[in-house]
This record gives sequence, C-alpha cells and structure tokens, in this order.
Amino acid sequence: MSVQITTAFVEQYKSNVFHLAQQKGSKLRDAVRTESIVGKSHFFERIGSTAAVKRTSRHADTPRVDTPHSRRKVTMDDYDWADLIDDSDKVRLLISPQSEYAKAGAYAMGRTMDDVIIAAATGNAFGGVSGGSTIGLPAGQKIAHGSTGLTIAKLISAKEKLDAANVDPDEARTLVCSAKQISDLLGTTQITSSDFNSVKALVQGDIDTFMGFRFIRSERLGTDSNGNRQVLAFTNTSMGLALGKDIQTKISERADKNYSTQVYLCMTIGATRVEDEKVLEIACTE
Repeated sequence: MSVQITTAFVEQYKSNVFHLAQQKGSKLRDAVRTESIVGKSHFFERIGSTAAVKRTSRHADTPRVDTPHSRRKVTMDDYDWADLIDDSDKVRLLISPQSEYAKAGAYAMGRTMDDVIIAAATGNAFGGVSGGSTIGLPAGQKIAHGSTGLTIAKLISAKEKLDAANVDPDEARTLVCSAKQISDLLGTTQITSSDFNSVKALVQGDIDTFMGFRFIRSERLGTDSNGNRQVLAFTNTSMGLALGKDIQTKISERADKNYSTQVYLCMTIGATRVEDEKVLEIACTE
C-alpha cells in the first residue's frame, strides 16, 4: 500500500463538514397561511357569519344584512444572520465553507420563523380598525393539563372543540408537540394498534396522523406559567404568516474586514392568530 494513502485520508477528513444535530429549517411554515406583503404592518381581513331573513309577505322590502367585518394586525420584524470567512481560514480548512455557512444560516432563519409562529399562536393578537385592541387566546381554546401528558382524551377534546366551532372539515388540521408527547401517545393502545391507527406508529415509532390531525414534532414549544408544555392544535387558515421579505442570502467580500467573505442572510416576517376558534393550546405535564 502506498505510503501516501494516509495523506489522502487526512485531506478527505478535513474536506468534510458536518452540521451538528439541530432542526434544519422551518417545520411550521407549510402548516399556516402565508401572504407576501409590502410595508411595516399588514391586516388579515375577516368576514363573520350572517343569517338569512324570512320573507313574510309578497313584494316585501329587500332586507339589508350587515355583514360583520373584523381584522387582525401583524407587525413585521427584521431578522439577520451573518458570519465571516477569512482567506487564511480557507487555506487551513482546504475547502471554502461558504455553502455550509449558508445552510447553517438558513437553518437558523427557519427555526426563528417557527418561533414567531408559535409565539403568535399562544400570545396576544391585535384587532380593531387600527390594530389597537389586544386579544388573548380565549380560555375556551385551552385544554387543561389535568396532571397528565398528551392523552387520547385531550385529542378527543381538541377535535370536539374544532368540530363544535364549525371548522371546515376540508381544512388541514395540525398538532404540534414535542418528543415527550409522542412518547406519551406511543404508550397507548389506540395509537399503536392497527385496529385504531396506521401501522407506521409500530414500525417506525412515529406518529403521522391520528384523529384527523397531522403531527409535527417540534422541540421549540414553550411552557405556561405552571411549567406545562403548550402543545398546539390548529388549522391551516387559523394562523397568518406575513412575508415582507422571504429568506435572502448574499455572499460577498467585506472591504472593511480585510476582504473576508461574508455570508449574510436576512428576512422580514410577522405572524398572528387570524381566527381564535381554530387554535387550541393543550397543556401537557412533562
């Protein structure tokens, strides 16, 4: 064997870059409605339900039905990510890490996008003509922890609340939970039995869909004041993600940094609850 083979090993080892375990990008973007907007803020316009008027005589006056209008305001925020690559770094690494830095930045931006959506789901929304009214998630949209994790009973309650609110059955329903809640459910017969659910839960140790909800695992969910995990259930029209500027990447030299290469990413986004009746917070003990 050639004595030069060890040199090849070293070079090959140094020319590989591995991203450590992390959430790679956004998991929730495709689960909510998105709108491209221009400006510092945006309004999601809403129209409420109306009722027909019974005609009681011939040639009666045409009734006027006042269709209720309301709106939810979302304010845009700017986000940036940047890192520098010195020319000497490229020599030592034997590679140019520009593309890997760009990936790392895109992953970070995607995670931030999820954080913005989650905060909007559990936090205050803003309504009124100018968006000056603060609206918290109603108590009726919260399912108590009951000193338990995520249970079948809580899923049934979540489904019942959405059905009772006349949520369109054609709207995609999503349930966002952490690994702990997945473990809670995998310990129940209804989840792991093919009589109740698909066999995927048994084969892969994962849950794809159950009781009409598509499950998305996220380790970025917050906790309430009692330390309970705030699991979320919502439909694809319940949350609004406004994109003032989608994720953009720029790679260029910085003359003020000895011509180091800068990898720069930016975005301008905001999110809000568009319709409270389609958003549920499920408290789960961990």
